[in-house]
Amino acid sequence: MQTVLLLLLIIGFFAMRSFLKANPAVVAKYIKTLLWCLAGGVLVLLLLTGRLNWLFALVGIAAASAVRLAPLLLRYAPQLHRLWWHHRQTKQGQDQHGSQQQGYTRSPKGGMSAEEAYQVLGLKKDATEQEIIGAHRKLMQKIHPDRGGSDYLAAQINLAKKVLLNK
Repeated sequence: MQTVLLLLLIIGFFAMRSFLKANPAVVAKYIKTLLWCLAGGVLVLLLLTGRLNWLFALVGIAAASAVRLAPLLLRYAPQLHRLWWHHRQTKQGQDQHGSQQQGYTRSPKGGMSAEEAYQVLGLKKDATEQEIIGAHRKLMQKIHPDRGGSDYLAAQINLAKKVLLNK
């Protein structure tokens, strides 16, 4: 028994040593494979012991929730998609070049241009002050951080309103 434990310890030591020297992409691939194998093993173990009931119940709850939330999410999809796209571009560092590909230009200081602000609020360029305020209020009711929304998206909506009203 002690010999097997010592042998496992030595194998573990050399395995860790080779992982530390290996390329991080290769290590990530091995870890992902190991996690999939562990998940499969746990599922097989639960199947063999007859304890998969909770998993089927969880899948049923997730499916029912998705069906009920789908119309709500689809209703706000255009505005959310536009804000997500802007967030993704900003996060990737695509300032001037990436912005021009979508058909608008950024302001020279790196802030939001009027064209961007109209796109964020989902308005046309001839929108009135009341339409701007209404669009801002409608989006903030959906995206506000107090209601589970994103701080970044709320800040972008506020900045868009500020840019358009302080023209």
